[in-house]
Amino acid sequence: MWLLRFTWALAVLGIAPSSGSDPTASPPDMASIFADLSPAELRAVRTFLMSRPELGLSPSHAGPLAKNTLFLVELLPPKKRLALRHLDQGGPRPLRQARAVIFFGGQAEPNVTEFAVGPLPQPSFYQPLRIKGSRSIPYTARPMTQLEYELLHRTLAEAMAPLHRLLRDSTGFWYHNGSCSARGHQRCLTFSDIAPRGLASGERRTWLVLQRFVEGFFLHPVGLEVLVDHRDPDPRRWAVQQLWYNGHYFSSPRELAERYEQGTLAVAHLPEPPFQQLFSSYEPRGRFTTGTPTDVHGAKVCEPQGQRYRLRGNYLEYGGWSLAFRLRSSAGLQLFNLRFNGERVAYEVSVQEAIAFYGGHTPAAMQTKYMDAGWGMGSVTYELARGIDCPDTATFVDAHHLYDADGPVRFSSAICIFELPTGVPLRRHFDSDFQGGFHFYAGLEGQALVLRTTSTVYNYDYIWDFLLYPNGVMEAKVHATGFIHATFYTPQGRRYGSRVHSHVLGNLHTHLVHYKVDLDIAGTGNSFETMDVSFENISNPWSPGARVVQPCRAVGGTARGARVGRWVLTPPQHPQMWVCAWQGADRAPVPRRYHLAVTRHHENEPSSSSIYAQNEPWDPLVSFESFLRNNETIEDQDLVAWVTVGFLHVPHAEDIPNTATPGNAVGFFLRPFNFFDEDPSVASRSPVIVRPLDPPAFSRLDVQRWTPASPGPCVAPGPFTYNGTY
Repeated sequence: MWLLRFTWALAVLGIAPSSGSDPTASPPDMASIFADLSPAELRAVRTFLMSRPELGLSPSHAGPLAKNTLFLVELLPPKKRLALRHLDQGGPRPLRQARAVIFFGGQAEPNVTEFAVGPLPQPSFYQPLRIKGSRSIPYTARPMTQLEYELLHRTLAEAMAPLHRLLRDSTGFWYHNGSCSARGHQRCLTFSDIAPRGLASGERRTWLVLQRFVEGFFLHPVGLEVLVDHRDPDPRRWAVQQLWYNGHYFSSPRELAERYEQGTLAVAHLPEPPFQQLFSSYEPRGRFTTGTPTDVHGAKVCEPQGQRYRLRGNYLEYGGWSLAFRLRSSAGLQLFNLRFNGERVAYEVSVQEAIAFYGGHTPAAMQTKYMDAGWGMGSVTYELARGIDCPDTATFVDAHHLYDADGPVRFSSAICIFELPTGVPLRRHFDSDFQGGFHFYAGLEGQALVLRTTSTVYNYDYIWDFLLYPNGVMEAKVHATGFIHATFYTPQGRRYGSRVHSHVLGNLHTHLVHYKVDLDIAGTGNSFETMDVSFENISNPWSPGARVVQPCRAVGGTARGARVGRWVLTPPQHPQMWVCAWQGADRAPVPRRYHLAVTRHHENEPSSSSIYAQNEPWDPLVSFESFLRNNETIEDQDLVAWVTVGFLHVPHAEDIPNTATPGNAVGFFLRPFNFFDEDPSVASRSPVIVRPLDPPAFSRLDVQRWTPASPGPCVAPGPFTYNGTY
């Protein structure tokens, strides 16, 4: 069986891949059916749809907002039953199709419609995709576009004209109706927008937080927040509905300007920002008291005999592991057909959604409930820096997205793959003779293969990792870093966070990340149960009158095969674990501390969230709650585990300039449990065994190794390079 164990996590540019790894090679058939669309396929889909007169499509970045545009194109994965028929039974290859999202804004009843387009690589048909419940997608639920942001900027620039003097006098900056640089020399103001955009379905009203446009502008709010109604397809009808300035509300920019002119406004005067060593910058400042060097390179990862993994296109192999992967524009990394020693463990493991719920005293802060799939979480996968974001030895893979663009956009080095020394042995033992010597020492160095990408969703950077260990364990983990979402400090705001700088409040928030784990353990007929661990107090059978207190299993566990429609569980008072197994397996307890839901697999429940949830959270198009109302048996069925991990973040001064990764990571483990006869890492040829040949003298040792000696330093001597364009 395989165990899902959930634990709070505490505490190709410049590199030529070895002959075993080639991200540009054609993957084997078992992986190619899951491969992301190539640039040629993306262009073919766009060309085909643009040629259909009945769709009336226009380019995305030009012309009015009220038009029909192609917003998103990405792979439409094959249905699971068709994929398994092909992979396991030699059935026909599933039809390769694209998912296309079109905004129909140029008609009397605007809406959003999704289409399946195929067959690829030469599409000849398109047909609507049905969302569960056959619901239509309201136009107001659509994600924001670059064009809508440009129009918001123009609207705000016009609205801020009466406030020019107030902003100039109090901040030294003002709102320009033109281009600006984040270096701050032009003294521009910019804005960050928050969501949800309103208080009810059908609204599109957004609070905008004005900030000085300097490096790290997220940490430079000026005390002004503006509510703009931009629901109408005609931006000439957009309007500022309300303003908040330094703790007070105003009905219009004119009212706020008049209060300033009359001298009755409580003005927040901000100090002039320095243009070097700004507190929001990465420029070094200060000194460590020990004087140990930081101006030389630290430890590096190297591969003495080359790569021990193999990459062919989107097909990855490492030790006993093999899998296919893709980086979907809508939500991020997705693993398919995850196998260990040829046995399928999971059909799919994927990121679904990342949510951050904030509290605050300002209107923007109290309204902020970010749902990052609605911000193109999978499409903001910018270049990974060699030697920083990933080791120098990593293999880098490009991604191509067609998301709010008039063609595919190449994101260089969006994914990296590398073997990582864990710094702790996978297992080891020193067998002492308790007389100053030993019988033997044995150890196996700890390593894992890491598949990584990042999502920079405006201020926050998420580092997404899947780690594969030699003993059949898979770990999914996400680190949160980047800039905190900050608002203007007022004394009333202290209840909702920490004062992290003179005029900056770091707002407390909760991060929640949702994963899909479609387990297929030795087939699709799986079952699920809980195993509790408690303590018993019993009479000692070998010492009458004495008592024994000891742990025992299965106290309060949920009986296997109970006919319930959902398993949504909160942390119990005693340790607990989740077991997903095939028929006839033994089970044993391991501590568990996480929330999880288990449902039967349904083709019309591919994801737990959608790109529309952010702007239509009140009546979401994809309601995860509806997945749990089926009242279906989950005994000997095709099961999907939906895993939620997260942490509370109370910002503090040490989050300046950025939140650090230590202590800000969460994840879960997928572990074999009585699936093998022994630890499968015994197949590794990397252990060391040391036995004394002449105890008790211990002058001669027998050292057994199955790997060659290291040739020494192997770090590439070339200088750091980085491009950053996409």
